[in-house]
Amino acid sequence: MPHLRILIADDHPLVRSGMRALLQTEEDLEVVGEASTGEEAVTQAATLQPDVIVMDLRMPGISGIEATRRILQMSPHIRILVVTLLAEDDTLFAALRAGAHGYVLKEASEVEVLRAIRAVGEGEAIFSATMAQRLVGFFSSPHQAAASLPFPDLTEREREILTLLAQGRNNSEIAQQLVIGQKTVRNYISIIFSKLQVADRAQAIIRAREAGLG
Repeated sequence: MPHLRILIADDHPLVRSGMRALLQTEEDLEVVGEASTGEEAVTQAATLQPDVIVMDLRMPGISGIEATRRILQMSPHIRILVVTLLAEDDTLFAALRAGAHGYVLKEASEVEVLRAIRAVGEGEAIFSATMAQRLVGFFSSPHQAAASLPFPDLTEREREILTLLAQGRNNSEIAQQLVIGQKTVRNYISIIFSKLQVADRAQAIIRAREAGLG
């Protein structure tokens, strides 16, 4: 078994410490760094050049999905294993489109996590049983597989907010309708701009309306 250098990216200190403690029990696995935000994950990946990144999806700043995309643009040889609480189709497919090599839920056992890290490090693709079933179900249903949602990199909530933008809603109105804070709305909009590669609200609205949203 080759020696694997691991970067842990998760915004929860207890999760990072637990993952580090688990990996330190394995002779063939070495933790070379930790990141608590998406931006830190990108920076640490560029500096440390780990073999595998254990990546959470919900982190302050840019998401784990956007961090994955940026890391692999710079260092395509790095392997990324998503370890998350999110068992949703949207996030699964968005992570895969960003280039993730595996997707494991945090409910997985220690044995499953270790097996997933090693598998990804060896170039395999691996998924929790629940997510594997979702993939099989998606591709075994021709109508569902053929249905193409606009902007597939967006999560369901991001697409919902983009639709409201396309309808001409301002941040206050979006926050009120979705029962979330205006700061949260601003964060979502920033992520949407990044994913759509647009500079401002007007460009995002144009893209959304061209795709039939709003």
